[in-house]
Amino acid sequence: MTTVSANLQLPRSQPEEQGISSSAISNFLNSVQSNHLGLHSFMLLRHSHVVAEGWWAPYKPELPHMLFSLSKSFTSTAIGLAVAEHLLSLDDLVVSFFPDETPEEISTNLAQMKVRHLLMMGTGHTIDTTDSLRQSEDGNWVKAFFGVPVEQEPGTHFLYNTGATYMLSAILQKFTGQTLLDYLEPRLFTPLGIQNATWESCPRGINTGGFGLSITTEDIAKFGQLYLQKGSWNNQRIVSEAWIEEATSKQISNGDGGDNDWAQGYGYQFWQCRHGAYRGDGAFGQFCIVLPEQDAVIAITSGTGDMGAIMNAVWEHLLPAMLQEPIFLPDDKRVSDLTAQLSALSIDPPQQQPSSPLEEVLEGKLYKLDDNEQQWSSFSISFSEHESIITLHNKLGEHIIHAGRGTWVESFASVLDSTENRIMSSFTWTAADVLQLTLQYIETPFNFIVDIKIEENTIVLTQRVNVAFGPLEAEMIMGRA
Repeated sequence: MTTVSANLQLPRSQPEEQGISSSAISNFLNSVQSNHLGLHSFMLLRHSHVVAEGWWAPYKPELPHMLFSLSKSFTSTAIGLAVAEHLLSLDDLVVSFFPDETPEEISTNLAQMKVRHLLMMGTGHTIDTTDSLRQSEDGNWVKAFFGVPVEQEPGTHFLYNTGATYMLSAILQKFTGQTLLDYLEPRLFTPLGIQNATWESCPRGINTGGFGLSITTEDIAKFGQLYLQKGSWNNQRIVSEAWIEEATSKQISNGDGGDNDWAQGYGYQFWQCRHGAYRGDGAFGQFCIVLPEQDAVIAITSGTGDMGAIMNAVWEHLLPAMLQEPIFLPDDKRVSDLTAQLSALSIDPPQQQPSSPLEEVLEGKLYKLDDNEQQWSSFSISFSEHESIITLHNKLGEHIIHAGRGTWVESFASVLDSTENRIMSSFTWTAADVLQLTLQYIETPFNFIVDIKIEENTIVLTQRVNVAFGPLEAEMIMGRA
């Protein structure tokens, strides 16, 4: 196994030089495209070289992407580093770190819960604690975690529990005085050349741990390569080999195996996969897949509701194409075809009717909106030759979004939440009286489509989102001039 250079970027190579055919990668791309799996980026490493990489425009290599639960694997790594520094032990009791936050009566099961049980998702809870954390009125997520009954003996029962990963972050901050992000910066991110990472925090300033990390696709790939190299990077020991082995091995059963990549066993915030592989993953298709037997790493970001289909495409097209020896090509047409395919990847904005006479009716008119989940209070839109300007008001104030006429235009607005989001937007007319806005949040998995039906002095906004944790139900909002 070769190791990467000291450059901030991973080395590049042709697929065939590293024993994988360009046509197999092309078939993988064709499969995810034809099955509408919503990929935003893809990077394949073989023998520590990037052999294929692509971003579906308007997604870009330099932009970070929300990782959701793929963040958990980074939290696990921080605990591994802390163990190596003798700051804590996996057998430390969870209640011992927070004597002021525990209940007056500590149940037998809660008293037995150890750090390792948090890591393996074997806390003994029978419900995910995350909702209790988010709903805590005082913002004390640690206290809320302890308030959820521990029904099973710790270590005997797998339950995917994002609150458990938050507790790892809280424990780390408790004894280091640093946030998870600050702790990892010099120990992991700087050595790997991962720059400008961000991590969401709870109301009390503790990084959320189980979600909330945003980094680039290549950063995900570097993380996977570090694990593939057993914790060594540029001839420097970053993470102990013993930790890598333990964290990525089966620590608790989570199903009966078979063809389900979510039932192969669970390590320390890493999933076991079929074919001897393991991975970190996050909601809506964020992946860091490590294939030790093939000396390969796959990094993917996406906005999909079918993560299993992405895994199946990897096993069907990429896995069998990884050969031991370089492939000799008499000509490079397959290589050039793949290069062209990767460079042409895109999410095209809808283009139907480019304009409508009703643009004059809408121009600059302010519509007051009925109460709605998004808490938008008013809407107005104006038009020019190449774009429209949408003005929205909510409790945070005024937000302006530029949308291209059948093309993507970039804006920054706090529409989803209090965070300023990078949005690529476009508009088209799907009928003479229906304007369609498409908003692609290109540092997240989310894509919003808003159909605006125009009548004399009213509009009806119907909003749909590509992926969500709940039902994908359209929301209708009435507006009056």
